[in-house]
Amino acid sequence: MEKKKIRQRVKAQVLSLSAEEKATQSCAVMARLRSAIADRQPHVVALFSPLNDEVQIAPLADLLAQDYRVVLPRVGDREDGTPEMEFFDYAPQAMASGAYGIIEPQGGEPCRAEEIDLMVVPGVAFTREGVRLGRGKGYYDRYLAREGFRAYTIGVCYACQLCDALPCGEYDRKVDIVVAGE
Repeated sequence: MEKKKIRQRVKAQVLSLSAEEKATQSCAVMARLRSAIADRQPHVVALFSPLNDEVQIAPLADLLAQDYRVVLPRVGDREDGTPEMEFFDYAPQAMASGAYGIIEPQGGEPCRAEEIDLMVVPGVAFTREGVRLGRGKGYYDRYLAREGFRAYTIGVCYACQLCDALPCGEYDRKVDIVVAGE
């Protein structure tokens, strides 16, 4: 129940941000991300297509695709109903609205988890130590726990999404660093 209350509180704070503040913080996050990515020299970078209440990093896909292989997630359910997420190569002409209204890559073969060198991870809230609170479906926690996954992970958020402490259960996965729009 505590996670649900935190999600509600943080989402309300994000909704209270002006469009200008969201844009300013998103630009700051993207600049820091570009620097962090350049420092790590990855071959494959996993990004995400942001929802309206997430840091707007969409322009990074085109910028990074000039120098790196960029992959984005596509979500769905397995035959047993378990939510599943796979990453596919980014191609601007092959993007379409998918599950939950998220823009996703269409077609192609999934990128293997062990191929991803660096992953940018969304979240509802983070601590500076990398504890992450997601939306509650477990897509990222399951992916980060996959056998062979070894990528350096960077959580991104608005400044109001940073918390001093968050509940962290057995299946919750931390990120290596957090980049906030401060």
